[in-house]
Amino acid sequence: MDIRNPSPDLYNEDLAPAKERNWGTFSIFNVWTSDVHSLWGYYLAASLFLLCGSFTNFLNAIGLSSLVIFFLMNLVGYAGVKTGVPYPVLARASFGIWGANLPALVRAVVACFWYGAQTAAASGAIVALLTRSDAIMAFHKSTHLLGHSGLEVICFVVVWALQLLIIQNGMETVRKFQDWAGPAVWIAMLVLAVGLCVKAGGFSFDHGIPQDVLLAKTKDAGVPGEPGSFWALMAVGATWITYFAALYLNFCDFSRYAKDKSTVKKGNLWGLPINLVLFSLVAGVTTIAAFKVYGEVLLHPEQISAKFDSWFLALLAALTFAVATLGINVVANFVSPAFDFANVFPRKVSFKTGGYIAAGIALVLYPFAPWEGNAATFVGAIGATMGPLLGIILVDYYLIAKGEVNVEALYHEDGEYRYQGGWNVNALVATAAGALFSSILPNFTSLLPSWWGIYGWFFGVAIGGVVYYAMAMAMPRKAGVVKAG
Repeated sequence: MDIRNPSPDLYNEDLAPAKERNWGTFSIFNVWTSDVHSLWGYYLAASLFLLCGSFTNFLNAIGLSSLVIFFLMNLVGYAGVKTGVPYPVLARASFGIWGANLPALVRAVVACFWYGAQTAAASGAIVALLTRSDAIMAFHKSTHLLGHSGLEVICFVVVWALQLLIIQNGMETVRKFQDWAGPAVWIAMLVLAVGLCVKAGGFSFDHGIPQDVLLAKTKDAGVPGEPGSFWALMAVGATWITYFAALYLNFCDFSRYAKDKSTVKKGNLWGLPINLVLFSLVAGVTTIAAFKVYGEVLLHPEQISAKFDSWFLALLAALTFAVATLGINVVANFVSPAFDFANVFPRKVSFKTGGYIAAGIALVLYPFAPWEGNAATFVGAIGATMGPLLGIILVDYYLIAKGEVNVEALYHEDGEYRYQGGWNVNALVATAAGALFSSILPNFTSLLPSWWGIYGWFFGVAIGGVVYYAMAMAMPRKAGVVKAG
């Protein structure tokens, strides 16, 4: 739809409702292959595998939690299809035309952290390959800069710069890139799994990893109970669901280009529960085979590929994993902050400029490497910050507005979503209440039990959503002209 006389501080062509809707089921499916098929995705799946204690437990925990992910992504995706607007613009309906900058910036900052984490993972695959050479290994050990080896810095900067080329022509380039980058990693994954199974003497679901090794590998995960216990499996499911916390918010950035709700549902079905279970299955099989072949638990696929006798196979695996990891960075960590930063300064910041800002922040963060350490802890800590935002947006869209949004009013300063000077106080109070229990108390105090942080995102969604709904019922929104986009 065309927006009549939009306010300049709320509108630019990148933020406008999508006019061309040419994303089919395959493109939506590849949003998820690009998002999941990365070194971080593999590392997380392999780490969670150890917490499950058995292959059956692993598939059950991942399978059930993947259905929850599918359900939530459909809720967010349908809103994108109906309105045609990106995440920060949709947030204006619940947070207000200016208040939406808060959830936009939170999501953008999280994306910058993930951008650095994924870039570091991709460059790590290249480092693992290059250090097969004795001369390069010597350079790697002798030269250090910014808290990293000189080789790591060079590879990080090169990979960081290559990603900037992908967003040159906007979302259509993103679609074309992900349509081949996501599936490409399946080739490397299968080569890795088949090759290791052959070396291990066959395929096996029995991991055979001694209990003391499992306990040693999982001791820092913050999960109560031994691997395979009920609470360990609950933690696995919670961590897997929280891993997607960022994209629950901004999946509408992609679904708004889809042809209809059916396209989104089919793409999500193949890309989430089906693809996630198969990807996790391959990660588990590879972890088992690697332990049998090398006698050690290797959670990083680049560590496994670096042990290949064949230089060609090692090169193929390293490059494929690096490209696949670039894919998730473009999907999850370029697109969102590009729209988010543009939403804050629509007159000066375009989609492309917003992506450059995100990349710049990730580069500044690199010397500090806040993403290094335990995978589950990192995922939980940053995911918890976004729980209240999702709860508020979903409650507002489905329970308060009943799925109807005045799309044109999202671009007008004096329209229906002005609230209190452009800010919806209800949303701000609900965000604070949710964040208190999802992020602040578990991460900065010892008032809550140690296991609380694992479920921080869930507490944030529930508390933020309930508080917002209660306040909205106590202080109903003023009647306005409401129409579907």
